Amino acid sequence: MSIWALLQGFGLGASMIIPIGAQNAFVLNQGIKRNHHLTTATVCSILDTLFISLGIFGGGALLSSNETLLTSVTIGGILFLTFYGCLSLSSALRKPSEQEKNKQVLARGRRAVILGALAVTVLNPHMYLDTVVILGSIGGQFEGNDRVAFAVGTILASFVWFYTLSMGAAKLGPTLSKPKVKRGIDLAVAAMMFFIAIHLAQGLWSQYAA
Repeated sequence: MSIWALLQGFGLGASMIIPIGAQNAFVLNQGIKRNHHLTTATVCSILDTLFISLGIFGGGALLSSNETLLTSVTIGGILFLTFYGCLSLSSALRKPSEQEKNKQVLARGRRAVILGALAVTVLNPHMYLDTVVILGSIGGQFEGNDRVAFAVGTILASFVWFYTLSMGAAKLGPTLSKPKVKRGIDLAVAAMMFFIAIHLAQGLWSQYAA
């Protein structure tokens, strides 16, 4: 197994996963609330493993070669990210008393947390673009053991990041859950969601305008 291919996979995987997305926002919020946060990190990491493996070992080429399917995934990603951004913006605009009441209502059991992690992963088409298409197309250029090493590197990046984010948020929970800090996080998440959605829309527009 090539160490260089593994390191390439880890670096590229981290660059795809670390920028704030729906998965990261969910893991961060569960960590702040210390509500089954390690379960959340585990589910997101395992799902990433499945999609990364699918992309690198053949699924990425299939999705990239099907223009209709790729366009559908892109449009779905734009809608999903816009919706998630609106939810974060709505949360940021709530009064502190409403935020506290909402926090109590949203305290969930393990099953609900797992379903939430599944939703922000499986129902997020932007995740398919990152893991299946981009990582898949790059990983598909490697051969034999190097391809396996690249896949292991990207999967390792996912586990390291989600557990680091989850445990870090739990440790800093008392600070991050303060109304002003929480509002800032929600605004940052909303801005990132809208930015990615606009970026996807611009790419789609340029594709069909050309």
